[in-house]
Amino acid sequence: MPLFRPSILFSDAYGSTKDFTWFHRGGKCFVKRRVRPTYVTTPARQEYLDVHRRALAAWREQEHQVQLQWNELGRSAISHRPPYDNTTWISGQNLFVSAYHGFYTLGNEHTPAPLPFGPFPVFAMEFSSASITGSGALSLRFRGYCGGTDCPERYRILMKLYITRPGRGKSMEKLRNVLASSVCSGESCFIDFIIPDYLERWHLDALPSYGAHCQYIVLDTQTGYRDQYRSYDFQFDLPQ
Repeated sequence: MPLFRPSILFSDAYGSTKDFTWFHRGGKCFVKRRVRPTYVTTPARQEYLDVHRRALAAWREQEHQVQLQWNELGRSAISHRPPYDNTTWISGQNLFVSAYHGFYTLGNEHTPAPLPFGPFPVFAMEFSSASITGSGALSLRFRGYCGGTDCPERYRILMKLYITRPGRGKSMEKLRNVLASSVCSGESCFIDFIIPDYLERWHLDALPSYGAHCQYIVLDTQTGYRDQYRSYDFQFDLPQ
């Protein structure tokens, strides 16, 4: 790595411009050629981008008065970004797009109506069992708790899941959406997730046990809004 040599105009440098990057190491400044990797999207990422473009197009088609309604609703919506202290809010456009994505995830893609961002139920789940269905799909069952609501059937659970060998760490890039195939009918319930292509999805070999990392999210089927995600790691064995 070539050492940066100060001149009359520049005594030090840091950052990137055009084809070069300046950085410091051991109290000295170095310069190297800037790397510009070619971005290659994945099918899952491309699907997300396509849905996002449709959501933005739908927002632009809204009448101005409707957009103002969304802006007002956004002021009472909880942001899903730091500092996570319920003191910040989001724009009406972001709330609209979030609802659009939520309905798409639920298999009900449509233009959302402006509705208040209400409180979500208290939800938690714990891994219970794993099995292989007759068609070869992986079935994961969790014991769930859904409190603070008179209508638990209103909500669905989305799990962002990554399955790997036991003891392996989490890879955020390999988290994949899996929507629960069942809903809670009461405060205590079982939640099932069916994954038909789990070996191909995560490039796995057939093993007796696996490690799993997930983030689970509560989705409101009436508004399309989602709650804050919760992380959960577990390990499961499959019958041989």
